[in-house]
Amino acid sequence: MDTGVVLVVVTAAVVLLAGFLVVRAVSAYNRLVRLREQVRLSWAQVDVVLNRRHSLIPHLVETVRGYAGHEWTTLDALTAARAAALGAADDARRRAGAEEAVTSALRRLYAVAEAYPRLRASANFAELQRELAATEDKIAYARQFHNTAVQALNTAVESLPTGIVARLAGFHVQPYLEAGGDERADVPVRF
Repeated sequence: MDTGVVLVVVTAAVVLLAGFLVVRAVSAYNRLVRLREQVRLSWAQVDVVLNRRHSLIPHLVETVRGYAGHEWTTLDALTAARAAALGAADDARRRAGAEEAVTSALRRLYAVAEAYPRLRASANFAELQRELAATEDKIAYARQFHNTAVQALNTAVESLPTGIVARLAGFHVQPYLEAGGDERADVPVRF
């Protein structure tokens, strides 16, 4: 075989291999972008449901205040926890910790409500409890969806060959939303 022909064949093979690697790298990058956006979308859905819970809390506080107005410590703790959670909206880790405080404060409020039969019998309080219970279910589902999206991204970031592209493009493993100590117990929603 002529050296010129061999050179052309080798050059063509190198060009094809380089083209293949570029196509794979672009494909991996685009997959990582899709997965990152899925994580962002799923966090936005968690945020929407958490904000729904926060919109119910002032109504719950006012209802309890009407029947058990002297329970300032519990009501103030819930109001402060809600404010802290809303203030941490831009940081997922801080927001998760603040949401644990909201869940804990809600538990304490429900425990206080047990001492007030008229409050437990209130239709408004019962409706708010139902709304909060439904919202807690939606929060659990949204967190599960978020963690599934995080798992897909993390798997891509840590596997080959996508992991090489991920490191070069600045993609990193994302944290899961984990239930804190207070959130591991059931939230009482009915009396």
